[in-house]
Amino acid sequence: MSRSGAAAEKADSRQRPQMKVNEYKENQNIAYVSLRPVQTTVLIKTAKVYLAPFSLSNYQLDQLMCPKSLLEKNSNNEVACKKTKIKKTCRRIIPPKMKNTSSKAESTLQNSSSAVHTESNKLQPKRTADVMNLSVDVESSQDGDSDEDTTPGLDDFSGLSPYERKRLKNISENADFFASLQLSESAARLREMIEKRQPPKSKRKKPKRENGIGCRRSMRLLKVDPSGVSLPATPTLPTLVADETPLLPPGPLEMTSENQEDNNERFKGFLQTWAGMSKPSSKNTEKGLSSIKSYKANLNGMVISEDTVYKVTTGPIFSMALHPSETRTLVAVGAKFGQVGLCDLTQQPKEDGVYVFHPHSQPVSCLYFSPANPAHILSLSYDGTLRCGDFSRAIFEEVYRNERSSFSSFDFLAEDASTLIVGHWDGNMSLVDRRTPGTSYEKLTSSSMGKIRTVHVHPVHRQYFITAGLRDTHIYDARRLNSRRSQPLISLTEHTKSIASAYFSPLTGNRVVTTCADCNLRIFDSSCISSKIPLLTTIRHNTFTGRWLTRFQAMWDPKQEDCVIVGSMAHPRRVEVFHETGKRVHSFGGECLVSVCSINAMHPTRYILAGGNSSGKIHVFMNEKSC
Repeated sequence: MSRSGAAAEKADSRQRPQMKVNEYKENQNIAYVSLRPVQTTVLIKTAKVYLAPFSLSNYQLDQLMCPKSLLEKNSNNEVACKKTKIKKTCRRIIPPKMKNTSSKAESTLQNSSSAVHTESNKLQPKRTADVMNLSVDVESSQDGDSDEDTTPGLDDFSGLSPYERKRLKNISENADFFASLQLSESAARLREMIEKRQPPKSKRKKPKRENGIGCRRSMRLLKVDPSGVSLPATPTLPTLVADETPLLPPGPLEMTSENQEDNNERFKGFLQTWAGMSKPSSKNTEKGLSSIKSYKANLNGMVISEDTVYKVTTGPIFSMALHPSETRTLVAVGAKFGQVGLCDLTQQPKEDGVYVFHPHSQPVSCLYFSPANPAHILSLSYDGTLRCGDFSRAIFEEVYRNERSSFSSFDFLAEDASTLIVGHWDGNMSLVDRRTPGTSYEKLTSSSMGKIRTVHVHPVHRQYFITAGLRDTHIYDARRLNSRRSQPLISLTEHTKSIASAYFSPLTGNRVVTTCADCNLRIFDSSCISSKIPLLTTIRHNTFTGRWLTRFQAMWDPKQEDCVIVGSMAHPRRVEVFHETGKRVHSFGGECLVSVCSINAMHPTRYILAGGNSSGKIHVFMNEKSC
């Protein structure tokens, strides 16, 4: 074949995929020629060739006859015909790099090709199969001359060898196979679909019904009676916003009980009992602190029973206070829905000693008995009102009101309860003077905090007060408050999360305890209020109460100011007492305590502890002598 024909054939093979091509490679490491058929992989279908052992006895003589041109030259040796055709085929498929081989390599090829059949038995099974496969392919090419001649389009290539005719036949069959798949037409259609893709259609409009009513609706919504006659229009009343709770009217509110009958002898006796507690109790501060050993012994004597568990309010308890009476055990609680509950534990049966009032419309977050008159109880609520319950007059009078803000906590600046400091949720503070006749005098100041949760006044130096906010605890001087922006004297920045409360120790104010959401109780040394207050102790305590429980607030014991009381999430349920050094002093528990007491209060002079949970119950631990 000419060089131009070979170049054209090579270009044709690059353009079209070659499916069945037999290539012969020379192994330079051994003295024989390895003739190995190479099969390429079809994209969709794979051509499989099943080989069988070749034997001359299985074929007739006429099937193995070589062309006449070759028989005339080598009539004495039939194998020489095969060598000649193999040699011709190898010369036609040798790559360009092999054309420059020396004559010595060609003579080696001729000598080795004459001994293919004799040396094949000595080769490995894999190479023997390759030689047999090649011989079968060559013989089938000679025997199939009649089949190839019948193939259309191959008559013009009469000058080609049988192997080249077989190769062209395979190429033609592969081309026909790919043409039958119609890949180009499918690709063209897919490309056209992508290019001409239309935007998504708009939603289909629902067809209107003939009667014009549309979907089926109730007659009440259509405002018609069963006969089809339209009903008269009802006047619409102004409705309140669902999220807003209506505020109670300003001014004094009558003290009426929600759970007891009004205007009966028992309720009058209850009012007389609380009104008789008007004399303040004398605090025995000269006695000082008792030893931890005796204090711990007194705590061990406090027990709880079913008779000291009371259901007071319907919602979670947010605040609690114990009356300082030495003869009667009186407990006051503030609930989530604006309720104030009063409980007399000396009353029997115990259901007759519980009275619930509703002086507020939102949670009551702070509750104190007046230090000047214990017959007065002051309650502060989120609804922006501060009221004083007077049992002698049976009313809740209004002390301070600010409908534009929400209150969080308050405390008395003066010992006679004439002036108060009120903390707002938005970070503002109010100085309230109750000595003004008619209405209280207000001085609104802005603090450097984004939110205020608790406010507590120093028990000795009452011009100082401490506030707990988001992540800061500040100590302010009430004499230096500014209406624009008040700067704190000292800031406690050791906290990493929001702070629930901060309180001075009750007798001297030399300690500050804070409750933080990072599960730590911190005790600071505030004996000298200077530019910095050192941190004394960090007590690891689980304060993660979750969403449905009231947050913990660690409180000082009024009788033992170096010990704090706090609720616990541990099982079994308990209330724990810690010393300022971090050691656990005592744990209150029992079979009757089956819930978490988030808010706790200790009696100022007696060994009585009251704990409130998030379902409106109080659990009272008392000394056996006090029961």
